[in-house]
Amino acid sequence: MLVYWLIFGFVAYMAISRRQTGQPYGIEFNYHSSQNRGLGWFELTFILLVLVIGLRFEVGGDWGNYLPAVERAKWNTLAEALSRGDPAYELLNWLGANWFGGIYLVNAVCAAFFVFGLLAFCKNQPRPWLALLVSIPYLVTVVAMGYTRQGIAIGIAMLALVALQQGSIRRYVMYIAFAALFHKSAIILMPLAILFSTKNRWLVILSVGFTTFLTYIFLLADSVQQYTSGYIDAEYDSAGALIRITMNVLPASIFLLYRRRFNIEPVQSKFWAWVSYITLALLVPLFISPSSTAVDRVALYFIPIQLFVLSRLPDAMATNRNSQTWVLVVVAYSAAVLFVWLFFASHSKFWLPYQFYPWVWLWS
Repeated sequence: MLVYWLIFGFVAYMAISRRQTGQPYGIEFNYHSSQNRGLGWFELTFILLVLVIGLRFEVGGDWGNYLPAVERAKWNTLAEALSRGDPAYELLNWLGANWFGGIYLVNAVCAAFFVFGLLAFCKNQPRPWLALLVSIPYLVTVVAMGYTRQGIAIGIAMLALVALQQGSIRRYVMYIAFAALFHKSAIILMPLAILFSTKNRWLVILSVGFTTFLTYIFLLADSVQQYTSGYIDAEYDSAGALIRITMNVLPASIFLLYRRRFNIEPVQSKFWAWVSYITLALLVPLFISPSSTAVDRVALYFIPIQLFVLSRLPDAMATNRNSQTWVLVVVAYSAAVLFVWLFFASHSKFWLPYQFYPWVWLWS
């Protein structure tokens, strides 16, 4: 448990002590001047998070599912492996099983993509460290360490959001298609590109629609029955799904109520308003769907609303220069989320104690 709190404490300290403005529309991590060739704190944080997430040992609720998947790949040809599931993830399994690294190669590569996308997204917020802090309790600790395939898909999706903020719908679509190679459900984010279009709207709609259709046909069509039987027909329920979706609903509601206070461009304001509406709308299927797990997994893709809104909250709500008070409010809220999850979540036992593979290997 100490590892989680040490990471949280470090990022919290940076969020409180540094008011560093991110460079809009850029994905470079270094906050220092171009003359400084040393690693910046964000680069060091990248390395730290990749190591902690990628080289974990028996950490995460799905560890018992991911490890056999790697071992099964030993007996498959590459073509057989790629046909079994999400092709990019299965490729990593095949490489880990037949070349080197095993599950640690798979987890490390997935962690690198996830963290790169996360930090790129945070860097595009006015308070990058505060955005990163909001991600630590759940997105980093639970999703990235527990749902490896969907974690990397979300990381790539955050890169797509950065591209969208840069005004590149084409790169957004390419990133989402790439994310779908690791977890096919990422395709649900493809139509969001339409919300950011301001010119040639009908051309964008046709292009995105056609790309979504092709991605669906080649990646998802054969898996629809599997998802239906695996989630809906089996009526799987996720403990705490309402709480996790509420964590998205809270910032979404704040943004819709105080939208004018957020100093962002009109097209961005419209985009995040629609994301907020979709987030609120997920409450409906949560209560009527036979499987809360299916809704819960969809809601994971909308976690970036937490980072976007809560990291901007101090500047949106501040009066008489009391923004630091709001920073402390966000820090306290994030600390409460981590505390409640570690001590009261029914599945947190699979994360405790945290074990680091090189350390375990040295003492085995």
